[in-house]
Amino acid sequence: MGADRPRSHRRTPGRTAAYAACGVVLLAGCASMPDSGDLRGVESTTRQDTQVRVFAMPPRDDALPSEIVQGFLEALTSDDPRYSTARQYLTTRAAQRWEPERSTTVLADGPVTAPGRSGGREEGDDLTFTLTGTKVATVDTQQSYAPASGNYSQTVHLTRDKKTAQWRIDALPQGVVMGKSDFQRNYMSVNKYYFASDTTSAGSGQPMAVADPVYVRERVDPMTQMVRSLLNGPTSWLRPVVRSSFPTGTALTKGVTSLTPDDQNKLTVPLNDKAARIGHGKCDEMAAQLLFTLQSLTPTVDEIELRAGGRQLCVLSDDRSTAVAERGAEMSPDHLYFIDGRHRLVRMTNSGGNSASPEPVPGALGDGSKALRSVAVARDENSAAGVALDGKALYVTSTVTSGALPQPVLQSKGQTEADRLTTPSWDAQGDLWIADRDPAAPRLLLLEKGGGQPLEVRTPGLDGRINAVRVAADGVRIALVVDKGGKQSLLIGRIERDKSAERPTVSVQELRSATPDLERVTAVSWAGDSRLVVVGREAGGVEQVQYVQCDGSIPETGTLPGLTEVTSIAASEDSEAPLFATSKDGLLWLPGGSGWRTLKEAASVAFYPG
Repeated sequence: MGADRPRSHRRTPGRTAAYAACGVVLLAGCASMPDSGDLRGVESTTRQDTQVRVFAMPPRDDALPSEIVQGFLEALTSDDPRYSTARQYLTTRAAQRWEPERSTTVLADGPVTAPGRSGGREEGDDLTFTLTGTKVATVDTQQSYAPASGNYSQTVHLTRDKKTAQWRIDALPQGVVMGKSDFQRNYMSVNKYYFASDTTSAGSGQPMAVADPVYVRERVDPMTQMVRSLLNGPTSWLRPVVRSSFPTGTALTKGVTSLTPDDQNKLTVPLNDKAARIGHGKCDEMAAQLLFTLQSLTPTVDEIELRAGGRQLCVLSDDRSTAVAERGAEMSPDHLYFIDGRHRLVRMTNSGGNSASPEPVPGALGDGSKALRSVAVARDENSAAGVALDGKALYVTSTVTSGALPQPVLQSKGQTEADRLTTPSWDAQGDLWIADRDPAAPRLLLLEKGGGQPLEVRTPGLDGRINAVRVAADGVRIALVVDKGGKQSLLIGRIERDKSAERPTVSVQELRSATPDLERVTAVSWAGDSRLVVVGREAGGVEQVQYVQCDGSIPETGTLPGLTEVTSIAASEDSEAPLFATSKDGLLWLPGGSGWRTLKEAASVAFYPG
């Protein structure tokens, strides 16, 4: 899983179980149904590299109630697009009322089934079974993932038909339930794209594309799933800060059941009449949304043609999409920056390798006149914000021309270094974000264009003190490392801006955890349009470096080679940019397919623009 992973490296897992009688692929366990009502788990199967289609078996005649429950749960993990086999385990009325698309509940292991108060006696004409397990996550009707915890307990009721004497399920919870590894085999994380409502790129003035990660069934025509999901609009969490260029009510033309690119990697998308009268500029934006979305799924879509009302609306190719909208993954940084042993700001080309030669950055932050603890370079790489070594003062100056260090734009009154300013962070609009950790007045602050009177950002729901701030390239999401009672958690919030007053009001809303399993996050960086790289440790565990999705899910290739005593991690939204870190060993980089290598023995903090 992982919407931001490089598509050329994506593994496609699957599993097989041979069914000798007819040679088809079955779900593990279907060939040997239980013959009693004992406590039983639906085993969550091991992931394998072989991509196979997995089919469920319908109920056999005279199947026992425990077989019906077991077979139904296993059918939920098959590749059946409409769960038609699973419905065969239900009564006609229950099959009509059941809505499997409403939600997916993910358990640590497969659900355990146990007979209810009847004691498991398979006598009479009705029985109740309880499904139990430990919750890991849920996926809602909008396909949005959210970590979950606690116990899962739901009941299914079975009845025996008086005419046929066959057992069937007549009452069950809505949605589907499965173990974690079955979820990983069946579902994949993909980004769909919308545009930031109130932000544009500072350099181009173009709309900023924002990734909205969702989970789709991997082998059930995911391309068509993603187009429909995009047309249905953004998920609830992201909706307040993004817009879609598709007119309200836009959908695929009636009767379209599947979409496939042609041999020139061009995808034609027929839309209903809601889109028939749009202008060319709006059509290009719609096509860009589709192109970004489908390229998150597969690299084999190079061009989008939109049609409605029996005519072509527009055609947008990959090489022209950057002229329509900007997104973080396309913002390739020119340099990697770090603070050297003399506490100066230096830079080198981001290609990595021992041949890379660092040089002091032009201007006051690179000349050594002010010892620095942390720095953030603007995304256009023309200016930088540096925090003094003692953490008291924030300076903003040019990285293009030389000159004396200006007066600080912000100062903290914290009594100790740990109670002063965090590392700053720039968004795509050229605004600067930083937190003051002074216990007497802890604040998240925004300096418009890097200067002026700092604007205090409202943080309703924040419980704890901010240790680190990282704003996404899209300008509508922010990552905060928050300390509460000695536990450092990574939270993702939605940035909302109200520009109706003379001075805008900015707030961070609906903070949610991106690392529920980590109790100590020490470093973080955005590493894609919806992905971050995090350094942290679980309770009782060792320090680890891993990728996480901003929705709290873990990409398939989440774990990276380990490091110890990491002080910073540097990643870029551009997945082609190499990964860097600093530790007790200095500046390190991670070449593809190998472990960390030391580049410079003296470096305290490394980072890309942003």
